[in-house]
Amino acid sequence: MRPETEAELAEIVVGLNGPVRVSGGSTRGVTGPEDVLETTGLSGITLYEPGALTLVAKAGTPVAEIEAALEAEGQQLAFEPSDYRELLGTTGEPTIGGVVAANISGPRRIQAGACRDFLLGVRYVDGHGHVIKNGGRVMKNVTGYDLVKLMAGSWGTLGVLTEVSLKVLPKPETSTTLSVSVPDADVAVQVLSKALQSPYEVTGAAYDPQKGSAYLRLEGFAGSVKYRSRKLKSELAPFGALSDHGTTDGLWQGIRDAHSLADQTGDVWRISVKPGDAPRVAEKVGAKQYVLDWGGGLIWALVPEGADARANLDIFTGHATIVRAGTDTVEALGRFQPVNAALSALSNGIRRQFDPRDVFNPGLMG
Repeated sequence: MRPETEAELAEIVVGLNGPVRVSGGSTRGVTGPEDVLETTGLSGITLYEPGALTLVAKAGTPVAEIEAALEAEGQQLAFEPSDYRELLGTTGEPTIGGVVAANISGPRRIQAGACRDFLLGVRYVDGHGHVIKNGGRVMKNVTGYDLVKLMAGSWGTLGVLTEVSLKVLPKPETSTTLSVSVPDADVAVQVLSKALQSPYEVTGAAYDPQKGSAYLRLEGFAGSVKYRSRKLKSELAPFGALSDHGTTDGLWQGIRDAHSLADQTGDVWRISVKPGDAPRVAEKVGAKQYVLDWGGGLIWALVPEGADARANLDIFTGHATIVRAGTDTVEALGRFQPVNAALSALSNGIRRQFDPRDVFNPGLMG
C-alpha cells in the first residue's frame, strides 16, 4: 500500500482489516506485519522559507532531497540525522518522516538538541482514519496539546505522519576537529566532559577506543573557531597535546552512523547512560567493540549474537535499544528498553486513544 495523497492514506486506514507495518524508506531494519503501508508516495517539499528558517515537507520526502535544498541556501538540519544503511545492510532512501518518527539525532545533539527540538508541526493520520494537524510553522505556536513532541520518537505506533514542519539553521562557516590520545575510556570521558563544560561551544564529543583518541568538534565563524580551538587546547593541555585536523565531515559521519561496527560480526546496541557510567557499562555488556558519542552519554556497542546487553545494566540508569540483531533476538528481548508497569499502562492507554484497533506497528514498542 503506497498512498500518494493524505486523503488516500486516510481512506486506506479506515479500510484496514488487520495490522500493518508503517514504513518510510525501509532503511531502519524494522520488522513486523507482512502488510506494509509505505509513505514514500507522500513526497515533496511544500514550503521552504530560508529567511524564516522554516521548511515543510511531506513525510515520504527523501532526506537527501531536503539536505540538497538546504545546502543551496547555506542551511542545514542541525540535529544531524543518521543514516544506518551501511550498518544494517539495507537499501532504500531515508525519509524525513522516518527521521521524525524515530527522533533520529546525531553527534550535534549535545549542543543543538534532538530532532524533536526542531519539530514545529506535524500532520498525521491516526488509527481512526482522522487527519490530525498539530503545531505550526513558527517557533511560538500555542495550539493545545503538544502532539508534535509525542509523535517524534513514536516509531509509527500512534499514527502515520504525512507532513512535518521543521526549524532549520545556517550552516557554520567552518569547523575543526581536535583530537587527543588517551589511555582508556575513563580518561576519554574526563576529556569529553571537561570540554563540554567549557564555554567553547563544542558540537561533537566522541571517543574511539580502536584509535585510542577522543575527538572534539568546534563549528562557527572562522575567527571564532580559531580562538575557541586555541583556548580549548590550553584548557585540556593536562591530558596531552591536542592535534588539529581541520574540517573532518567524514569522521563525524562515521561516528554518527557507527561505520566502524558495520562490517563486524555481532549484534549492535545503542545504549544511553550517564557519561561517567559509560566505561563500566561498555565492560558490563561485554562489548567486543564500541564507540562513545555525546560525551560518553551514547554507547554504540557490538556484542555477541543473541546476547542480552540489558542483563547486567540493572545497577545503571539508562536504556538500551537493539539496532541490529536477528529476528529471534529482537522478538525475545524486545527492540526497546522495557518500562515499569506504570509507564507501560500509560503508554498503552495513549496508544489505545490514537490507534484503538492496534493496526500501526503492533508490538514494536511493547
